[in-house]
Amino acid sequence: MNKQKKTMYDEQSENLDQFGTDIIAEIEKLFTKTFLYTKPPNNEWQLPDPNQVFTSNHKAFSSLVALKDSMNEVKNKLSDKQLDEWHQHTSFTNKAGKIIGHIKKLVNAELCTQAWCKFHEILCSFPLLPSDALQNGELNSVHLCEAPGAFIASLNHYLKSHRIPCDWNWVANTLNPYHEANDTLMMIMDDRLIANTLPWWYFGPENTGDVMTLKHLTGLQHFISNMATVHLVTSDGSFDCQGDPGEQETLVSPLHYCETVTALMTLGHGGSFVLKMFTLFEHCSVNLLFLLNCSFEEVHVFKPATSKAGNSEVYVVCLRYLGREAIHFILSKMMQNFGTELVAKALFPQNLIPESFLKVHEECCLFFHKHQIETISENLRLFDCMGEVEQARLNALRDCSVDFFLQRFQLKPIARNNWLVKKPHAGYSMNSKWFGQRSKYFCTYNERKLLESLSWEDKVVKGCLNQWVDEHVLSNVGKGCVLEGASGNLDCRLWYILEGQRLPRVKFSPFCDGEVLKSLNEAIEKSLVGQAVNGGLIRMTYTECQFCYVLTASSVLSELSELMEYHEEVPDKNCMNQRKCLVLGFPMFCDDESRSGLEVKTVESASLLAFSCSLLHDGEPKYQLHFLECLLGAFPQLQKGDALVLPILSCFTRFMAGLVFILQSCFRRISFACPTSSQPLRTNAMLLCAGYQGLPDSVFQYLQQLNKLMRTLLDSESPQQVLQFVPMENLLKGLLLEFLWDLNSAIAKRQLHLIIQIEQQHMT
Repeated sequence: MNKQKKTMYDEQSENLDQFGTDIIAEIEKLFTKTFLYTKPPNNEWQLPDPNQVFTSNHKAFSSLVALKDSMNEVKNKLSDKQLDEWHQHTSFTNKAGKIIGHIKKLVNAELCTQAWCKFHEILCSFPLLPSDALQNGELNSVHLCEAPGAFIASLNHYLKSHRIPCDWNWVANTLNPYHEANDTLMMIMDDRLIANTLPWWYFGPENTGDVMTLKHLTGLQHFISNMATVHLVTSDGSFDCQGDPGEQETLVSPLHYCETVTALMTLGHGGSFVLKMFTLFEHCSVNLLFLLNCSFEEVHVFKPATSKAGNSEVYVVCLRYLGREAIHFILSKMMQNFGTELVAKALFPQNLIPESFLKVHEECCLFFHKHQIETISENLRLFDCMGEVEQARLNALRDCSVDFFLQRFQLKPIARNNWLVKKPHAGYSMNSKWFGQRSKYFCTYNERKLLESLSWEDKVVKGCLNQWVDEHVLSNVGKGCVLEGASGNLDCRLWYILEGQRLPRVKFSPFCDGEVLKSLNEAIEKSLVGQAVNGGLIRMTYTECQFCYVLTASSVLSELSELMEYHEEVPDKNCMNQRKCLVLGFPMFCDDESRSGLEVKTVESASLLAFSCSLLHDGEPKYQLHFLECLLGAFPQLQKGDALVLPILSCFTRFMAGLVFILQSCFRRISFACPTSSQPLRTNAMLLCAGYQGLPDSVFQYLQQLNKLMRTLLDSESPQQVLQFVPMENLLKGLLLEFLWDLNSAIAKRQLHLIIQIEQQHMT
């Protein structure tokens, strides 16, 4: 370990004497937000008869409703605050705000995020790891809703830095960050660890990663069946509730329910469970806490110091599981109500919850309510006026919290070769073009709600979409976007075909700017153009954009010729004349053969051009099959050095990205031409593939098997489709990722430009 790093660590954790007693006392209070559910000695907290489970309606507890109302009253004072300004302000007033940066620097922590620090606090504050696991030298953990993987990285650091001698096996689940139908608001857009540890992640039989389906639970049980027993389950799930922050607890409660059932069904006797929750005012939360108190010997509610003090986040820490046998009948009933919606009936009737439990639970709610209200009120006061004295005090508190954290938890550095991922080699979040693309709101909550309430027509009229109107294409946007061919023989022996439910629509793609795709989907769904093209409801007339340049066959062939000449060490025109260019779907290319110097052979492929851009984009199974069949027909006609030109609707899906990966492996260079059409929602791009190098027979046969399977699925009208056939690790590497990003962005922006311009023409 670096000597300088050791010195810095020693200096930081040396002592707290430099701070005043009032500063230390305030920071100590920050680190002791914990509440233990003290059980009565008469063993009064017992689960009701299973026949009374799910028999009554949800009923509010008046005392807890009062707490919720007072909390929302304070939160409502934030509604008119600029979100970026408020975030910046609360980041500064966050007394634990400096801890993460120092931990990254001082202890060489992998994936050091706020979640990493929070879980380290939990690990160091409670006996999470059962003693029998440590004595036997084997630790098995399951991590639900775990993206991006900070709990796992934190646990790894804890085990390695404390030199705990055990064989640690872990499995994780999260919403699949590569599944096209998953919503970005539900996902953590960071796959640095996931992409490099994919075999340890379980996304379920549908490949969505949705923990709120019974199929996922049964599949997970099978996936971890090689573990003798599970000692630890963590659940860090949530989703974006900015649309209705006052109802966060209710909105997230079905997720907490499913996480809890999954934990109780997988955890071994004596194991530990950590569940992220928020406020605990609702009947569903009361029931869940009562269930956990009856299922574990000890239950704590803990607010880590590194969890922002002004939010409602808490962690329920459950120790020493009594085992499935103790709650078997309740669990079987709970599994029948497993799903994404709030269960219509309450888990337990209100009158069967012991008064002694309700009293303790209310004390817990009051404890955290008081702390949160104090923090929000203080932040509001300082937002309006923060003098130099307050700033100096906050700086002292922030510095003190770093030393307090290091001393309290005795963090030690580990070498990089002890990380889970020594050297990352894949991941879309490693793509330089991805940074900063996550949807962010730079407006107030009230302004955002107003924008969401606008109709599509109002957005067009008010100019909310003018950025796309100004996206005129003055030349080929694909020129200069060149994907170099992959070197080495392609080996597909370990590849597999992944099936899943048919995509209802493509909401997300790791190969495109999420905001652009979201805007395009809204345009397709709500515009007159989208209705006309995809629904056949009306015929539209429009004036083509006079400023945009649409590529001709001549210009495309000219660029392809340049792409091919690039590989000639000494360009030989005679040799070039013998090179063949196979063009799929564009018969007009024959007319420009002589000028390009290429022997152009066109192949009829009207089926590819027949598809229009819909909410499925290139996720339509028929389109994917046609594209694959075109390639299978083209490869035998190509000789070394030849070129291939083919139209492409888009490349948002893993399936289409896999086909581009195949092309990259058998051509020296690939580029694209866009736009090739002025018609909205039609194919407006071509792939230009130069310098054919050949395709291994094994890969060709694999593609034939893929084709046969897809044809069978379509002919049988199966609800399944092929989602992926090239391992994700191959699709998440630098050059291919950047090329697909450029290709998809060009296609999507072009479509948006045409749609919005036509919409405005029809409104004037």
